[in-house]
Amino acid sequence: MQSKQLNLIDAYFQNSNFFRHMPIFDVIHYNGHPDGKAQLFTAVREEQECTIVAITMIRQEEDFLWDSAEDLLESCVWQASQAMHGVYTFDLLTFDFHKEAKSFDYKEMSQVIANESRRLIPGGERLIKYSSAYGILKKLLDESWAKVTFKTSVEVYKDKPKLLYLLVKRLFKLYEFPRNPLIVLINDVSSHPVYDPGNQEQNDLISKIIDEKSKDMMEFPPEVYMQNKHGVWELLSKARIR
Repeated sequence: MQSKQLNLIDAYFQNSNFFRHMPIFDVIHYNGHPDGKAQLFTAVREEQECTIVAITMIRQEEDFLWDSAEDLLESCVWQASQAMHGVYTFDLLTFDFHKEAKSFDYKEMSQVIANESRRLIPGGERLIKYSSAYGILKKLLDESWAKVTFKTSVEVYKDKPKLLYLLVKRLFKLYEFPRNPLIVLINDVSSHPVYDPGNQEQNDLISKIIDEKSKDMMEFPPEVYMQNKHGVWELLSKARIR
């Protein structure tokens, strides 16, 4: 029996490092990966359904930081599987690995995952929250043994900073003709962020892409949010939110 789709608001996902600076939503549903690394959500705000295309990225020269965190999380999920029965996927939505570098208790998170797995039937899913880590555990099959497929969604940014507009363009292309308002969220977890609000060339190239997209969406102009360690910006209005 297929369970009702999770409303991530009920598990306080809006308080995560990923979403806490976004507009307030009444409903957030997670719909997977449309292109491998980008994450797709549908949300409801003031009774209007909208589409959210989000991506977390890190500079190529800093990817070893994420690789280390990913290895530890994968070990955490494997450890949890030793106390589980069935076939599962565990889709990591977000994890503030800078904050958690020295304090995160991976054994404790393993126990949380294992405990929550016992509440699931095939087709069921639960949002796992432990400290700054949020992920969706879904049970596919009942078995006497266990297998958990671990999925993450961090893109390694390999281009020059001035080419950041190409990433914005790619995210727009995932939804060329959206029927609902479109929100694009880029979450840069680099220690040295790619986006520089003082870089005129970078901003002009991004603005050109957003302006072109806005002409195709006159009723609901897209909202494009850029967030990093220095703040959050809505790039269509050029307003700094934090």
